[in-house]
Amino acid sequence: MVLGCAGAALLLSLGIRQSFGLFLLPISMERGWGREVVALALALQNLVWGFAQPVAGALADRYGAARVLIAGGLAYAAGLVMMALASSPLELGLGAGLLIGLGQSGAGFGVVLGVVGKSFTDRNRSFALGCVGAAGSFGQFAMLPGAQALINALGWAGALLALAALALAIVPLGSALGAAARSRPQPEAAGAADSLRAALARAAAHPGFWLLSASVFVCGFQTAFIMNHLPAYLVDSGLSAHDGMTALALIGAFNIAGSYGAGWLGGIYPKRLVLAAIYLLRAVGIMTFVLLPISTWTLWIFASLMGAAWLGTIPLSNALVAQVFGVRYLSTLFSLVFLAHQIGSSLGVWLGGAVFDAAGSYTAAWAIAGALGLLAALVCLPIDESAAPIAQPGHA
Repeated sequence: MVLGCAGAALLLSLGIRQSFGLFLLPISMERGWGREVVALALALQNLVWGFAQPVAGALADRYGAARVLIAGGLAYAAGLVMMALASSPLELGLGAGLLIGLGQSGAGFGVVLGVVGKSFTDRNRSFALGCVGAAGSFGQFAMLPGAQALINALGWAGALLALAALALAIVPLGSALGAAARSRPQPEAAGAADSLRAALARAAAHPGFWLLSASVFVCGFQTAFIMNHLPAYLVDSGLSAHDGMTALALIGAFNIAGSYGAGWLGGIYPKRLVLAAIYLLRAVGIMTFVLLPISTWTLWIFASLMGAAWLGTIPLSNALVAQVFGVRYLSTLFSLVFLAHQIGSSLGVWLGGAVFDAAGSYTAAWAIAGALGLLAALVCLPIDESAAPIAQPGHA
């Protein structure tokens, strides 16, 4: 029940989010806004998600995940409605940026993976997180063709309203996930002697926490840039909008196996080495794609490689935080790591639009994304995976 409800919640939350790149061109063209306007709203969304995530994680740790997930689902649906009805860049920013960002903080990785991480032991936690990550990836694979079909049938505004109705399903899933987690015996909470203040101090003093955050920053930059700008890049290069949708769906399809495999490998090999390999694969995939002539075949190969290395980093990073710092404040600590991911996402989606509007191409943005992948692989290698010392009561 924990895996099923968590996987379904992420399927909806991530699946809807992954479709936003399909809306960039039609919104820009119909409203007469530059790509940077829509990209800025999506950048704000990622930034709000990131800064609200630690608050959502702390609330989930203190009051339970169900309430936070329910509030997140409601905010997500409201933001999609406002995004559909927006008639000015300000309204677009409030809906696509503020409300959806808040919704994703309550219904996204930090809260959902925190519940899963607390429900399984060190022996099988990485595998369980990989399974839930795979379910979220299936959302990208399944939702993208559906979102494109909705756009074709209802227009972009009608499609957003239909997605808003779908987002409301997160509300009962959140309630069911909370009930399932409460009924499951919790593993021994490593780090239980910590206060929240002591747990935060331990994390701040641990170099691996900052190295992991730096790598996750790169993950956010790359995935947000590709997800939101790849469809437009392909149209500019002579391919079709359908090719863009197909590429994003392929990324989601291959990430089902990628997330599952990353979780499985993280239970066998040092997680930092698996993370480094994923970032190296991304860097090679990006650099090869931009250097070769663009065709349907090179696009499919690129999408397959990126899918295999897409979001497997997130369950692995969550498992690494649990391994080093324990599960008592897992939602809070991982949410702080995930803040770095969202800062990177905000920069990636905004920079893509800004670079295109300034230079008329995405070349510089692709180069930055590839170079950052190499850097992320390097910073993962020195992470210390041994458990950080626990502060006893009275020593916080």
